[in-house]
Amino acid sequence: SMHGVDIVIPDFDYIRKIKDKVRAVLITHAHEDHIGAVPYFYKEFSFPLYASPMALGMISNKFEEHGLKAERKNFKPIEKRKLYNIGEFEVEWIHITHSVIDASALAITSKAGTILHSGDFKIDHTPIDGYPSDLNRIAYYGDRGILCLLSDSTNSYKEGYTKSESSVGDTFDNIFLRAKGRVIMSTFSSNIHRVYQAITYGLKYGRKVCVIGRSMERNLYTTMELGYINLDRKIFIDPDEVSKHKDNEVLIVTTGSQGETMSALYRMATDEHKFIKIKESDQIIISAKAIPGNEKSISAVLDYLLKAGASVAYQEFSEIHVSGHANIEEQKLMLCLTKPKFFLPVHGEYNHITKHKQTAIKCGVNERNIYLMSNGDQIELCHKYMKRIGTVKTGKVFVDNQINKQIADDVIIDRQKLADNGVVVIIAQLDKSTKKLIQKPRVLSYGLVADKQDYEFSKELSEVLSLFFTNIKDEILNNPKILEAQIRQVLRKHIFRKIKKYPTIVPTVFVM
Repeated sequence: SMHGVDIVIPDFDYIRKIKDKVRAVLITHAHEDHIGAVPYFYKEFSFPLYASPMALGMISNKFEEHGLKAERKNFKPIEKRKLYNIGEFEVEWIHITHSVIDASALAITSKAGTILHSGDFKIDHTPIDGYPSDLNRIAYYGDRGILCLLSDSTNSYKEGYTKSESSVGDTFDNIFLRAKGRVIMSTFSSNIHRVYQAITYGLKYGRKVCVIGRSMERNLYTTMELGYINLDRKIFIDPDEVSKHKDNEVLIVTTGSQGETMSALYRMATDEHKFIKIKESDQIIISAKAIPGNEKSISAVLDYLLKAGASVAYQEFSEIHVSGHANIEEQKLMLCLTKPKFFLPVHGEYNHITKHKQTAIKCGVNERNIYLMSNGDQIELCHKYMKRIGTVKTGKVFVDNQINKQIADDVIIDRQKLADNGVVVIIAQLDKSTKKLIQKPRVLSYGLVADKQDYEFSKELSEVLSLFFTNIKDEILNNPKILEAQIRQVLRKHIFRKIKKYPTIVPTVFVM
């Protein structure tokens, strides 16, 4: 519904008002919804930026893209289990498992007490990198006393435990074993452990690896450079080299698991990619779940791939994708380890945080000590109470990535109106003395009636205008702004009676 918008970022208006109070920006992990707006933020502000080397590596790539290399001076790489004094706070990053490498929870200690923010998390006991969640450290803070817990609510309706990332490996193994042609695997570009698993099984079956998609390539190589994964550069081939190898010797790892129209997988599916054309022998793996709202675009890509004759593995395999978020039992574990006095469920729609509240009550948190926040709510917290004390402005800012500029809200509203209701342009000449049209007015309409009905529609509007001018008062003729407003009003009423639409009307009348 946001026509011509490429990127949506938060409105930083509140930060502008309190920028003198801000001491630093803290990052929990490197997913796009957590770091995507950072370069836009640093075009305007300059604060120390604390994050793990992985997250800083991803942000560094974005800064390079946006011409912000100088802003890297703000980078403060953190070590887990180490205390950092930032303003009035003492902060510790605690290792947590998620669907991106090196995610963290935050223990933020102030004079009032300790706030623990879970970040995005799940409790994966067999992660790909061998670093499970640091439950000992979370329990340490729980024993010491946690004033307030803010915890991830995304999967608060899902029973049991989220499956381990390593469970995807067996599915990949079976697919690679059966694949007779190329394997093309698509997932989120930040889910490097998923990519790493696919590459591992590709190598097991003697395949060369071609990484396609700028974000995928950049993230994978950054992770390798930082030492999070170990892969030999010799295993990789460029897209123009794929045709030089047998189909059963190639694994293509690419972006586009959400059906993005500019992604490499979409361009392959629509036969628009320069080097890769989908073949009947191809095995496609889409190893991701649809983000709500993307179902239609993913379905379109699936249709294109299936029409090209390829085999597609997508969700019908129970373990082709696992979530990165905690299910109910893991949420209970977080609540029981932390034993918070106050609880603020975060990161989810209102129905998710409502369900998370019910889980917290079962785990012994007093219902009066839980508050369900809306965006912008300000919470005051001390030993005795927690309450909402106000609301600050929040919202979205729309960006046109082609020109890297913000699009004003009123422009988006105008585009929406044009898309929903169409536009009518009228050019007419009026004889002031007789109050009659000098000749038939020119009527152009878009998005209202079919081309074959244009003549009739134009004739109707001409008659409405003629009648309107016959009865018009002289003082209105002498005021162009009032004249235009009245023409719009008359035509809008007529059009709504006929076709139940309120189009944008652009009248130009020359009074002779």
